[in-house]
Amino acid sequence: MDIFKRPEREQAAAANGSEPWLRVVPLGGLGEIGKNMMVLETANDLVVVDCGLMFPEEEMLGVDLVIPDITYLHENSHKLRGIFITHGHEDHTGALPYVLRELQTRVYCTRLTRGLIAVKLKEHRVLNEDELLTVETGEVIQAGTDFQVEFFSVAHSIPDAAGLAIRTPLGTVIHTGDFKLDHTPVMGKGTDLPRLAELGREGVLLLCSDSTYAELPGYTPSEQVVGEALDRIISQAPGRVIVTTFASLIARVHQVIDAAVNHNRRVFITGRSMVDNVNIAMELGYLKGPASGFLKVDDLRELPPEKIVVISTGSQGEPTSALARMSNGDHQHIQIMHGDTVIMSSSPVPGNEALVYRVVDNLFRLGAGVFYNRISNVHVHGHASQEELKVVFNLVRPRHFVPIHGEYRHLALHARLAQTMGVPPDNIFILQDGDALEFRPEGASLAGKVTCDWVYVDGLGVGDVDHVVLRDRKHLATDGILAIIIAVEQRTGRIVGRPDVVSRGFVDVEESEALLEETRQRVAQSLDGATDHAAEWGVVKTTVKDAVADFLYQKTRRRPMILPVVVEV
Repeated sequence: MDIFKRPEREQAAAANGSEPWLRVVPLGGLGEIGKNMMVLETANDLVVVDCGLMFPEEEMLGVDLVIPDITYLHENSHKLRGIFITHGHEDHTGALPYVLRELQTRVYCTRLTRGLIAVKLKEHRVLNEDELLTVETGEVIQAGTDFQVEFFSVAHSIPDAAGLAIRTPLGTVIHTGDFKLDHTPVMGKGTDLPRLAELGREGVLLLCSDSTYAELPGYTPSEQVVGEALDRIISQAPGRVIVTTFASLIARVHQVIDAAVNHNRRVFITGRSMVDNVNIAMELGYLKGPASGFLKVDDLRELPPEKIVVISTGSQGEPTSALARMSNGDHQHIQIMHGDTVIMSSSPVPGNEALVYRVVDNLFRLGAGVFYNRISNVHVHGHASQEELKVVFNLVRPRHFVPIHGEYRHLALHARLAQTMGVPPDNIFILQDGDALEFRPEGASLAGKVTCDWVYVDGLGVGDVDHVVLRDRKHLATDGILAIIIAVEQRTGRIVGRPDVVSRGFVDVEESEALLEETRQRVAQSLDGATDHAAEWGVVKTTVKDAVADFLYQKTRRRPMILPVVVEV
């Protein structure tokens, strides 16, 4: 279909006096790494691409996960026709258990992606088999009256990854998902360049393309490079080999198993998410285990170290992961010892570097040899570099372009690359989460911003932690807390005895008794004369808080959180 000729439904809309429009709204993944989610909306229908989570940044104290704000989806739930998932990584699927608690809709994805999602949804008790639908690449899904969504294969660091060609009343939108151009993928298919070329010849209204590695020149190396490095390291290792990677990186697990079999080693899997994903991949036929089977705990103790390969979670230094527990010496079955070789087959997610390298340091202290991406080719990222991005531009020849997936510098550099490939500057839009880009027959323009914030998951709580709570946690972490307990007579309002001062994270009570005694005196002085039993306790607390805060800042140049507590006796 020529996008510059109006289809029948658009002509009908024009005849009825209503002009067709298409709105593209990212709810996550732009200006950040992870939390990928994008909305495409018309007057009649709305579809969502991906539903991911993000690891918390260092200052998000106590937060477990960050997920997109779906307020806009709640407001337009009557038009929601489905969520389309490009692949099985957590930054594209991890928010589904939380979103599907609140919104009932179908989820469309490829076969392995469905298996990985089903495990998570079952764990959260929100799995509805009838609403989780498998799609083959090349298949087209009719979503409402205005959207037709076609899945096409792309190469990534997980099998069954897909891009989407979404036909709309105003033309075709191509969403690449995460991709690279790997002509020798370890598992799965390569990126379907012929299909991209066909779509380009038909005409493409908008290209939304992965920007994660847009700052790197050249081409991304093939996964085959990693397989060769793993095989070499395992062949030369004097003792046990422990390999850690993302639990969803099934292709890497496949490479490790092949290398272990080649060198007559048995394989042990540890880490709940790794075990779950390996089992799903084997059930679906994407992964073949060793002929001798996987090691059990008893076998692990009986075999000599040079006959063992362990595949583990913990590539991001997560404190409760299997590798982190090994590095701390408290893993249930595996204790690191001299002669062990540890391979960290991943790159640290931005914000996780300190955690990852703390684990690396601990492993070195325990006598292990550690291989990671800075010193060996044990990991290749799954994203296109500049020359691959140029190939996509040449094939697709989009009329408009929006860089997606990445921090702002990645988006800006990808936008600059688009200009060199002939996309007019006025047709390139660097969006941020919540920006609404609207297409009409006469062109595209920004149309304001929708409600879009970070939603924090803390334990079982979703969204009950906000910026104010995080600010207080940061305050407590940096300056501590000082609780002031004041006993007053209920009938007269007079202070009974001396105020009590409790310090946590501010000063050592034993070494700073003089300071705390003087603080008690300041509390008493601030309340001198406030003996009216009708006094407002809120005013009393504010008076005490202000007096103590000023005094302590003069004495220590610190600002602890001060909590006055009034107890009536």
